[in-house]
Amino acid sequence: MSVRPWNAPVPTANVVFALGEQPPFRAGDRVRIATRSPVGHYRVPTYIRGKVGTIEAVVEPVGVDNEQEGFGRNAGAKRHYYRVAFPMTEIWPHYAGSAHDGLRIEVYETWLESIEQ
Repeated sequence: MSVRPWNAPVPTANVVFALGEQPPFRAGDRVRIATRSPVGHYRVPTYIRGKVGTIEAVVEPVGVDNEQEGFGRNAGAKRHYYRVAFPMTEIWPHYAGSAHDGLRIEVYETWLESIEQ
């Protein structure tokens, strides 16, 4: 099985979505990462919570919410992960590097909040 490089375009042909559903976000959508502080181990770093980014890609195939599965919840329900891009200055306002520097991270859709365009 070959692994697609992180920066490779996401194929759009022959995509099978979870339970026949289309992903609620698309490339180019602006989103905010939820600012929840749940107890336990969660896979969304605190430094991106509350930050605004742009969906770069929908990650396929859909995945099980590993946070909920780790606590014995979710029963295998699947949703989408997204590659979200942040300018470094969104994460660290005093960032002194290039204005072109950024962070890309994959986030499960339950952590994303829509921002009106």
